[in-house]
Amino acid sequence: MSTVITNIGELVTNDPAAGGGLAVVRDAALVIEDGAVAWTGPSSSAPAADESFDAAGRAVLPGFVDSHAHLVFAGERAEEFAARMSGEKYAAGGIRTTVERTRAASDDELRANVRRLVHEMARQGVTTVECKSGYGLTVDQEARAVRIAAEYADEVTYLGAHVVPAEYAGDAAGYARLAATDMLAACAPHARWVDVFCEEGAFDADQAREVLTAGVKAGLSPRLHANQLTQGPAVRLAVELEAASADHCTFLGDADVDALASSRTVATLLPGVEFSTRQPYPDARRLLDAGATVALATDCNPGSCYSSSMAFCIAVAVRDMRMTPAEAVWSATAGGARALRRTDVGHLSPGARADVHVLDAPSHIHLAYRPGVPQTHAVWKHGRRVEGLL
Repeated sequence: MSTVITNIGELVTNDPAAGGGLAVVRDAALVIEDGAVAWTGPSSSAPAADESFDAAGRAVLPGFVDSHAHLVFAGERAEEFAARMSGEKYAAGGIRTTVERTRAASDDELRANVRRLVHEMARQGVTTVECKSGYGLTVDQEARAVRIAAEYADEVTYLGAHVVPAEYAGDAAGYARLAATDMLAACAPHARWVDVFCEEGAFDADQAREVLTAGVKAGLSPRLHANQLTQGPAVRLAVELEAASADHCTFLGDADVDALASSRTVATLLPGVEFSTRQPYPDARRLLDAGATVALATDCNPGSCYSSSMAFCIAVAVRDMRMTPAEAVWSATAGGARALRRTDVGHLSPGARADVHVLDAPSHIHLAYRPGVPQTHAVWKHGRRVEGLL
C-alpha cells in the first residue's frame, strides 16, 4: 500500500545530504510505501500511489522525536507544582512521592498511564518516544517498569539510579552498587540505554560512573541527567563515557560547553522543566554558537514537567532560549534522533521511516508563532495514519 501526500506548501525534510538544517522544499509531495518514505519532490512530479492525501498548502515535518520522557508512573503532583509557583524551590526529593505511588500501582494501572501518554504524544506529532524507568527503585519494581515501557515506547532507558530510595537513606553508594549489579541484570534485557541522575541530592560522579560503566558492560549505551540543578561534573562525565546525550544542561561552564562541542554527545535541553520549576533556562544559543548538537525533548513526568507537548517546548526554546524557529524544529526532530543515535527517524529523506507530521499551518514557524494553539492536522507513524488527533 502506498500513499502520496500532495500540495505540500512547505516540506521540511532535514535531509542529511543537504548539509544540515531543515532542507525545506516548497510546493512539494511525498510518497509513503511499506512504512518508509519512498519519494520526495515537486508536487507536479509526484508519482501515482494507491491513496492520495491533499495537504492543501500545509507544512509537513518529520515526526517529533521525544528523546527524554518518564512515563511509567502512578499519581500526580499538582500540589507540588502549586507550591513551586508560590515560591518553594524545586529539589530532586519530590521524586520519592511518585515512587511510593508507583510501587503501589498494579501493572494494568501503569500500562494504562503509559498508553495514554504515548497516544497523547502521537496525537501532537510525536512519533518516536524514549521512556525511562526510575520510579520503582527496587530490583523487581525497576524490572517491571522497563518491561512495561518496552510495550509502548520506541526506546527504553534503565534509570534505576534516579534518586536514593528511603530504604537506602544515607547510603547512596550502597544503592548505586545495587543499581550496577542485581538491578541492572534484571533490567538490561528490556532496555537499550542506561542513565543516572548525577546531581546534588542524587548520585555523585563516582557513583554515576559505576552504574554507567556497568551498564555498558551489560550491553547498554549510556546517557546522563547532567547539570540540571548545579554546575557539576556530569556533562564532562557524559562526554568522557561517550554518552549519546547529556540531558538538562541548565548550568554549564566553559569547559562543559567546549566538551560538548568537541564530542558526539548531544546536549538535550528540556525547557518544559524550567517553565515548571522556575529554574533558569539553558543557554541554547551559547551551545549552538560553540558547535554543539542540541536536541529538545519534553521530559514528560509527574513532577518537574507534566507536559507531553513538543510544540510547547519549541515555542519556549525560541522565546526564552534564543533559538531560531528553524533551530528549534530541527532540534525537536533530527536533534532528538541524534540523541538516540537513530538514523531512520527525524528526517524525511527516501528510506527514512515514514513518520510524517502535517501541520494545520503553512510553515514550521507557526509552532513558535502561535504558541498554545493545536496545530497538528494529520500524523503518520511507521507509514500508518494516526487516528483521533487532538
